[in-house]
Amino acid sequence: MPRGSSPKRERQYEHIKQSAKERGESERRATEIAARTVNKERARAGEAKTASRTSTDDISSSRRGGLRSHSGAGGRTRDQLYAEAKRRNVKGRSKMTKAQLLRALG
Repeated sequence: MPRGSSPKRERQYEHIKQSAKERGESERRATEIAARTVNKERARAGEAKTASRTSTDDISSSRRGGLRSHSGAGGRTRDQLYAEAKRRNVKGRSKMTKAQLLRALG
């Protein structure tokens, strides 16, 4: 975490990092996800000295996560299914449709 960050941002960082690790991300990737998410939230709240346009104009990370957390009509995206198939080393995954990936993953 950057120097001078608030206790709230420290807790947020640790929570995001732990969640990513529980989902199976590596230590390095979990750290990157947590840092990027917290930095974006800091930029949106005006706590950062500099901020990119996408950090301030884009939908917030927490809102986007909330929108994607449900398993409504579509469930997981094809890209999410493909990533899981890649982790499981499913053969022929690159040519599969979303439905085929769902069947292959069981």
